[in-house]
Amino acid sequence: MNLDEYRAFDATELARLVVEKEVTPVELLTLARRRAADVNPALNAIVIDIDEADAQAADPGLSGPFAGVPFLIKDLAQDYQGYPTSCGSRSLSKLPVAEHAHVTRRFLDAGLVIFGKTNTPEFGAKGITEPTLFGPARNPWNPGHTPGGSSGGSGAAVAAGIVPAAGANDGGGSIRIPSACNGLVGLKPSRGLSPFGPARGEQTFGMSVQGVVARTVRDAAGLYDAIVGPTPSSVYPTPRPSTPFTSQIATPPSKLRIGFSTESALAPSVHPEARAAVEHAAGILVDLGHIVEEVAPPYDDAALSRDFLTIWFAHLAAEVDSARRRTGAGDDDFEADTLAAAELGRSAGVVAAFNAFERVNHYVKSLSAFHDTYDYLLTPTLAKPPLQIGEIATPSLMRSASRIMAKVHGGSIVTRTGVIDGLVEQNLGWVPYTQVANLTGRPAINVPLYWTGAGSEASGPNVTGAGSEASGPSVTGAGSEASGPSVTGAGLPLGVQFVGGLGSDGGLLALAAQLEQAAPWAHRYTGVAV
Repeated sequence: MNLDEYRAFDATELARLVVEKEVTPVELLTLARRRAADVNPALNAIVIDIDEADAQAADPGLSGPFAGVPFLIKDLAQDYQGYPTSCGSRSLSKLPVAEHAHVTRRFLDAGLVIFGKTNTPEFGAKGITEPTLFGPARNPWNPGHTPGGSSGGSGAAVAAGIVPAAGANDGGGSIRIPSACNGLVGLKPSRGLSPFGPARGEQTFGMSVQGVVARTVRDAAGLYDAIVGPTPSSVYPTPRPSTPFTSQIATPPSKLRIGFSTESALAPSVHPEARAAVEHAAGILVDLGHIVEEVAPPYDDAALSRDFLTIWFAHLAAEVDSARRRTGAGDDDFEADTLAAAELGRSAGVVAAFNAFERVNHYVKSLSAFHDTYDYLLTPTLAKPPLQIGEIATPSLMRSASRIMAKVHGGSIVTRTGVIDGLVEQNLGWVPYTQVANLTGRPAINVPLYWTGAGSEASGPNVTGAGSEASGPSVTGAGSEASGPSVTGAGLPLGVQFVGGLGSDGGLLALAAQLEQAAPWAHRYTGVAV
């Protein structure tokens, strides 16, 4: 097998070739490392090498549905025994973990050969991947742009053909955002379906889930079949579906009723390409026989985002405190943005967090009422094309102010100066659609149906309510000079999101499989810039 052939195959096909003895796991690992050596210096997707991969690939007893397929895990909440899980933070970068995470163990039990860990922002707190610890990860379609976050390293590695799929997780969009930026399938599963632990049985007060990013729907389905199901440490134990996802995607969905919306109070000027992506998807759905109608957003996304951030900042405060206790880390071991957000979480108080949780009941009720009428909600995944690297970087003066105010525990001062307000607007204004699924525990999926610059040929037919305005070697490390071209938005993926009712994970995957057949995207990956 040559490198071009390796890049063309998905994980399911690679596993079949291993079973048929047409290729060995050692040969596949060599090819994956060759591809990583070629492109990782430009992408900075892989930040930790895992040496145990060689012995695993050479093990004659290697078994599982994906036996021998090269794989990467995220350097956040996907612990690999004996290696640090840095979470993108200097504070944790030297602390090896004592045991595998449950999800890592399930990846290994599936036969996946894990040879590295991928880049992530500090504590997964942003929709971009630009940690000061490792430097920015870059988008393989245009290295001047972000691969999204917080699973940005995984997204970049998969789109670039280093691996056909990779580990990811999602606390506010961190599977779906990188999938949208990189042209991948990204399912955020229902709350509790995929396992955390054993270090902690849940993350981010139930908002976070474990998962994968993949190039094909069948890979996503098969990998979720391999990892879902509760463990003894599960806080929200959700049983495996009675029918495997790989079986569910074999049957196209019957006629669906889908409501679509591109509106957002956080993004009053949604980019025309984001609107075009949704209308293009709506047109395909109509051609497939589904009913598609424009709807008003079924919840107040501005209020929802405020509540999400109230909870998220409290989570960041707890993460910073935990890292300090475990390692003795000082302020210089954290990014200024993280310290400021953590201080805001502390200053808001317990009552504010509980009030935010109380209002989650309202969002659940609103979304449930929507799903009484519609099978799925269709939105953009991003309100604009993938950002340029550094586009929402915090200015040095603001970083200094954030660090000083965090040091004096001036959460109310931070709020009054507008430091956090600016961070909120920058960080959520371009990704306002994803947090609802995390707060309510619903599944949601990104489907890669649109690339920017597609023009009118990507508009699709008219739909109900649609507006006319839419038209071998070590592979870690990368230099910051790998900026690539800076053509704003041209030729970049821009995915769409479907949000389902509780437990509709299989239905979302089946719909994605139908869309994949109707509007294939596999041929596009040869067009990556690196």
